[in-house]
Amino acid sequence: MASAMATMEGLTGVYDALKTRMNNTVDGFRASLVSVRTGRASVHMLDGIRVDYYGTETPLNELAQLKTPEANLIVVEPFDPSAVTAIEKAIRTSPHGFNPMHDGKIIRIPIPPMTEDRRKEAVKQLAGTVEDHKTSIRNIRRDGNEQVKKAAKDKLISADDEKRANEEIQQLTDSEIKRIEELFKAKEKEVLTL
Repeated sequence: MASAMATMEGLTGVYDALKTRMNNTVDGFRASLVSVRTGRASVHMLDGIRVDYYGTETPLNELAQLKTPEANLIVVEPFDPSAVTAIEKAIRTSPHGFNPMHDGKIIRIPIPPMTEDRRKEAVKQLAGTVEDHKTSIRNIRRDGNEQVKKAAKDKLISADDEKRANEEIQQLTDSEIKRIEELFKAKEKEVLTL
């Protein structure tokens, strides 16, 4: 759908900028979904883990190869065998509650099946993340509406154009929030399915 705002001289580029910011917010939410724990092992469960590697906080995936050879196991193979202990410590102290084991070369992380309570807790945390991202989109809408209001005040657009632009921003906001809700519902179903 072409933007009516794009044809309003005082608002050139505003719609595209808002759409880009909102898309980035949705993409950020999609990325955060990847690390949410379901019943199956995924290397993305370790995405947020950073390891103290010679005094530098380094993402785990830069220090090791991550694999899931089984549905309930993650295998971490450090590129530098001397980092095994630091990697194990970072995984053990992460908020995921994992209990890694190593043989000096490879770290194995068994992923226990999620209890019903853990599943409900994961969905509850996810719901909070959904609200944060919806709020971000609403803040972007507010920024857009302020730009439209300023353009109208400066007589760059007419009152009718202001009304049309605000309606268009609201439609964009509604469609982006709907995308987030659909992503959430799909993930919620995945988490709650045994």
